[in-house]
Amino acid sequence: MSQPLRLGIAGLGTVGTGVVKILRQKAALLTERAGRAIEISAVSARTRDKDRGVSLSSYAWEDDPVALATRDDVDVFVELMGGSDGPAKAAVEAALKAGKDVVTANKAMLAHHGQALAELAESTGAVLRFEAAVAGGIPVIKALTEGLAGNEIERVMGVMNGTCNYILTRMEDAGLSYDAAFAEADALGYLEADPQLDVGGIDAGHKLSLLSSIAFGTQVAFDAVELEGIGSVTIEDIRQAADMGFRIKLLGVARMTGRGLEQSMAPCLVPANSPLGQLQGGTNMVVIEGDQVGQIVLRGAGAGEGPTASAVMGDVMDIARGLRVSTFGRPADALKPAVPAMASTPAPYYLRTALADKPGALAKVATALGEAGVSINRMRQYDHTNDSAPVLIVTHRTTRAALDQALAGMETTGVMMSPPVALRIEEV
Repeated sequence: MSQPLRLGIAGLGTVGTGVVKILRQKAALLTERAGRAIEISAVSARTRDKDRGVSLSSYAWEDDPVALATRDDVDVFVELMGGSDGPAKAAVEAALKAGKDVVTANKAMLAHHGQALAELAESTGAVLRFEAAVAGGIPVIKALTEGLAGNEIERVMGVMNGTCNYILTRMEDAGLSYDAAFAEADALGYLEADPQLDVGGIDAGHKLSLLSSIAFGTQVAFDAVELEGIGSVTIEDIRQAADMGFRIKLLGVARMTGRGLEQSMAPCLVPANSPLGQLQGGTNMVVIEGDQVGQIVLRGAGAGEGPTASAVMGDVMDIARGLRVSTFGRPADALKPAVPAMASTPAPYYLRTALADKPGALAKVATALGEAGVSINRMRQYDHTNDSAPVLIVTHRTTRAALDQALAGMETTGVMMSPPVALRIEEV
């Protein structure tokens, strides 16, 4: 049998501890599947004596993750510390420069430095794997780089932040305001230390930029992702979207167009009876559309000890078996700089506003829409409150530019009692 594959694990939080548990509890099974033993040589973390629920006494300890990454008895450096820069990046660079393979769950680091790290890995013959960085336990990176390699990818979209999906689901199911659902998620420990990473769409935007690179053969372009969080979504939007047959999700969508690469992470409406519409709680879902396979749907746990550690081990197992795949599915020097394009592929839109309770108000809004070339599919007016009339409009497919022109025209009518809310309806 081949020599054991020796790991150095930096970061012993939830995911790192989960990896250690899998390696200890399933050693025989992993050896059978990989054709060689997989062992831990050394570990590193901020705190040495913390009780992690698993013994680390049989592993060497390094206070410095860079020292761990360059040890002679480490074949694969497993980076689970997090952070786009700092010790994580320094240790990964040290490992790659030493020709060691790297497995990471660090989406922020890859979103900001993925191209440079991919080039470094290839220059030394190392591989850089990151299944655990996107959508927890869902093997979406493997699906794009391997299973769907014979396809031209047409669109990638999905719900990639379980915390946001939990908040939106709780708003609908329990009739909670955004603030109340946010506080509940916070009390349950679902939010990042900086909550804006979750609710601002930044975490999910990191993930979308990585999927876009693989799907469309471009250099990672996180700065080109259009980001909008869920903080402006109200319980009224949730209820009224449901009344029209939709649910609101923080949805990432990427597609290559003749103008360039569209990448957006924003609240969207999806049909309530679609796979994305039925997604509840903290679960993630990624939908991939290819020219040969059509549409496939991948659904599963988006975070947590077991699912994310499972994804880490998937990458470790591939390395143990001798599988060598370019970081983003093709050689780094073949990845083209992304030409960013604003998301303007035509789509229906949901509009919510309140009009003055006076004759002709609705006709003025309809005229403003019509003059911008935006046609109405459905419209619903609710009971008057405080001299205003809540109105919902679902448009036919239109461009965002035309919609913005219509919204500007609506503002000049003199009948608007509140700024209109406009959310894209993504056809699934």
